[in-house]
Amino acid sequence: MTADAEHATGHALVVDTANGPVRGIDDGTVKSWKGIPYAAAPVGELRWRAPEPPRSWTAPLDATRVGPVCPQPTDPKIPIDLGAPQGDDCLTLNVWASSDTEPGAAKPVMVWIHGGAYIIGSSAQPLYHGRTLASAGDAVIVTINYRLGALGFLDLSAFGDRFATNLGLRDVLFALRWVRDNIAAFGGDPERVTVFGESAGAGVVTTLLASPAAAGLFSAAIAQSSPATSIYDRERSRRVAHRFLDTLDMRTDETHHLPSAPISVVNAAAQRVFDAVPATTPGTLAFAPIIDGDLVPAHPVELARQGRTHPVPLIIGTNKHEAALFRWMKSPLMPITPQAIRQMFATIAAEQPGLQLPSEAQIRAAYRGRPRIIGLGVARDIGFRMPSIWFAEGHSEVAPVYLYRFDFATPMLRLLRLGAAHATELPYVWGNLVAGPKDPTFKLGGLKTGKAVSARIRSRWLSFAVDGTPSDRQGGPQWRRYRRDDRACIVIDTEDRVVDDLDADVRSAWGDQVLSFR
Repeated sequence: MTADAEHATGHALVVDTANGPVRGIDDGTVKSWKGIPYAAAPVGELRWRAPEPPRSWTAPLDATRVGPVCPQPTDPKIPIDLGAPQGDDCLTLNVWASSDTEPGAAKPVMVWIHGGAYIIGSSAQPLYHGRTLASAGDAVIVTINYRLGALGFLDLSAFGDRFATNLGLRDVLFALRWVRDNIAAFGGDPERVTVFGESAGAGVVTTLLASPAAAGLFSAAIAQSSPATSIYDRERSRRVAHRFLDTLDMRTDETHHLPSAPISVVNAAAQRVFDAVPATTPGTLAFAPIIDGDLVPAHPVELARQGRTHPVPLIIGTNKHEAALFRWMKSPLMPITPQAIRQMFATIAAEQPGLQLPSEAQIRAAYRGRPRIIGLGVARDIGFRMPSIWFAEGHSEVAPVYLYRFDFATPMLRLLRLGAAHATELPYVWGNLVAGPKDPTFKLGGLKTGKAVSARIRSRWLSFAVDGTPSDRQGGPQWRRYRRDDRACIVIDTEDRVVDDLDADVRSAWGDQVLSFR
């Protein structure tokens, strides 16, 4: 089902925004407004500049269809349904609210930041349709687009003032300001905004928690599988920028031509750089937020450990078998083989010579099993689990933190040796369990249990948006705050359970020092 086919019947309704009126639709259960511009199209001289307001309009804008997807490379190995065609006028957002939500109702707001390794994805993906999540009536749901790949996370600032840093982050901040200024007209409370995201989207969340520019724009946060340490310094970002120019066969004194370069050429170069970087430095991304001294003053995990993150409640966690997806996709993004892990360790040691890395004996003790199983565990923990724990430990000193691990997997996913792989929690968070007739997830059963898992997660996420506590109205166990004395973690599975110090062996292996690439 395409994004525009989702419950397209119903009566129209118009809401005034600061830029002009928008006409959405009410299907009797949920109201929706889609493709609302929150910033001007980033074209021409605006391509690598900070977002600017869109041009105002007077006649009601048709907001019954999603807007264009942000330009991005397409990879046949990743058959993702983006939900709409790519296009320049991509800085848009979508809003869902239950039909009984009136303007001024001051319901909590949840703003979704999609994942995709900072290079692919969109708010229009069918997986992120907000109807099910909004239908409970607890919160107003917003999903946003932001610039990706070389257009959103390539640091060209060394080549002139026409290039700003961290454009994808700037887009998200601009969208959050739109929410602050406009969401009351849709029934939302601008003082109760929860940002939530997965993978790269969760990386945006943990970065914003450490960004001075985000102060006051959200009151709670949820980070699902955040690569929180995949934030790089200016020296590395400039090396990537030069690699990008080399791919285009362009000299540094020719960068003034970049804003007019065909988007297909930009994306093709971005794909080549994206593929090349983890091949030479395993465990790293070509495009990611950078420490620019402005939006991002230092590494977010280090700022969290210094008590310098925004003091808002946080849910943070990962999936039990994160790395299995990357093995299944044959992706170079995560180092799984012994050779790749050794190369990654060598790179970390060179970048951070003061760190005490785990010995092979410590690794074997913590990750018992065959080398391939050990590799999957190391990749999972260095990429997602340990960064999340490090961030949780620091942030828990300034605000309530709730740590989770998602373990649930259907019989088919277990048969495919995916288990609770990266991103497999997403259908349960959104309540969109079956992607279509070809979706194999529940072919061997598990749908009834999956619906119950989804109901519990949505109950906790929505409760968290309401008052900062992830309660389960289905009667599940109390999810205790993460504290250093017991390190409580909820394990989300067929039945939820709360476990103290779930990650003791892993923490022992990795120690108390933050591993990140400079």
